[in-house]
Amino acid sequence: MAEIATRSRSRRAALVQREFVRFSVSQRLEHLMTMVCFAALLATGLPQKFSDASVSIWLVNSLGGIDNVRFIHRIFATVFIFSAFYHVGAIGLSITRGKFNPSMAPSLRDFVDALVMLRYSVGLSNSKPRFGRYDYRQKFEYWGIVYGGIIMIVTGLTLWFPTYVTRILPGEVVPAAKEMHTGEALLALLVIVTWHMYSVILSPSHFPGDWSIFTGKISHEKIKEEHPLEYVALVGGALEELEEAPDQVQTPTAVAASAGDGEPERAAESTGDEPSKG
Repeated sequence: MAEIATRSRSRRAALVQREFVRFSVSQRLEHLMTMVCFAALLATGLPQKFSDASVSIWLVNSLGGIDNVRFIHRIFATVFIFSAFYHVGAIGLSITRGKFNPSMAPSLRDFVDALVMLRYSVGLSNSKPRFGRYDYRQKFEYWGIVYGGIIMIVTGLTLWFPTYVTRILPGEVVPAAKEMHTGEALLALLVIVTWHMYSVILSPSHFPGDWSIFTGKISHEKIKEEHPLEYVALVGGALEELEEAPDQVQTPTAVAASAGDGEPERAAESTGDEPSKG
């Protein structure tokens, strides 16, 4: 029996690779598109809200006037709407193909993990929670983008086409949409600056940056440390064996999987169709 277990561990160790495919090309492009749109929409939206600020006046003049600023803003808004529908379509396609993994779906475990992490952070516990593909913080960010994006799209279209909207809804909807639109934009900016940028750039565990969303890969050490449950699902075995699995050179199968541009056979099983926004 012990010999069988030893052979099983040896086979799993042979599958261990130095890098795992974490994000497909499609997911990385979605993130890049969202990032560029977010920056452009802020750069052209905030000067309209704070129009009296000197930096706003300089930026508007540099772009050729307020009409150009609004035109650019609407172009990137259209791209953002397209990316949102693309994301929904990608999820729908993966469902029809039977490949959808709801790894971003919140669960009771996320609340338990948050409490365990709180206890660990204040010194009441010596152990951190063990996460799967995404932890509770990444899920919070993802769903914040989803709900925030819905608000921005609905209110933005209301401000873009007020005459059509007021044929159906009362006129008070337009100024209300303006307040919601600008308020949500400021909230998103604060979350990105104080939460997301710290998590993926300034955090001691990631400094000077977590580049997996750009390279599509995560190192063997990182996945074991930050996503042990996903690691176990990929290579097999039990959590207790995590510390026993030695680092191995990348196998030909791993090289082929890493070279893939969409859904590597081993990694795709744990790759959700929702992009991580970081």
